[in-house]
Amino acid sequence: MTTKAPRIERSKVIDTALVLLDRYGIEGLTMRKLAQALQIQAPSLYWHFENKQSLIDGMADALVDAVAKDLSEAQPWEERIRQVAVELRLALLRHRDGARVFAGTYIVTDNVLRTGEAMISAFMRAGADAELAATSSFTVTYYVLGLVMEEQALGPESNLDLAARKQTFLDSAQDEYPHSWAAREAIFSENFGHRFEIGLDLIIEGIKKRITLSHHRL
Repeated sequence: MTTKAPRIERSKVIDTALVLLDRYGIEGLTMRKLAQALQIQAPSLYWHFENKQSLIDGMADALVDAVAKDLSEAQPWEERIRQVAVELRLALLRHRDGARVFAGTYIVTDNVLRTGEAMISAFMRAGADAELAATSSFTVTYYVLGLVMEEQALGPESNLDLAARKQTFLDSAQDEYPHSWAAREAIFSENFGHRFEIGLDLIIEGIKKRITLSHHRL
C-alpha cells in the first residue's frame, strides 16, 4: 500500500522559503532546497507554486503583510505617506534581499493593493487627480525599493569592500570631481535611515508643488 505524501500548507512553504532566503539569498534559494527543508518531494511544491517566480510572488506578498494596516483617518496626508513608506522599508529590510524579492513582481493581492490604496488615497486627498496620485505612489515605492536595495547590498552578507572603494574615490576625486569631493561624507554615509528621511521629504515636497501647479493650470 502506497503512503500518500502529506499535504503542505501554502503558508508553511512561504515561511520556510523566507528562512532559506535569509540563509542563501535570492540566487541561492531553489525549489530543490525548499523541498529538502520541508522534507517533501519537489513535485509536491508545484501544488502551490508552479515555478520559482510564482514562489517569489508569494514571498513578496508575505513581505508586505503588515504594511498599511494601522492607519489613522485623521492623520495629514503627508504623514500617511511617510508612515506607509517607513513600514514598507522596514518590511523589506526584515529579510535578506527583501527589496529584490518584491521588485518587479507586479502581484495583485490584498496586501499589495492595500498598500497602494493607502498612498493613492492620501495623494488624492491632497488634491491630486487619479493619474498623478498613482504616479506619485509608484514614485514613493520605487524610491523605497531602490534605497533598500542599496542598503541591503552593504549588509552583513555583502562581499563589497566599501573601504577600498572609498579610498579609490578619495585618491582620484579631489582634483577631477570637486563637487563630488565636497559631498564625500554624504556619498559614503551608511546612515540610511537619515538618507531615507531626507529623500522622502524631498519627494513629498516635490509632489505637493506638482499638485499646486496642476490646480493653477485649471
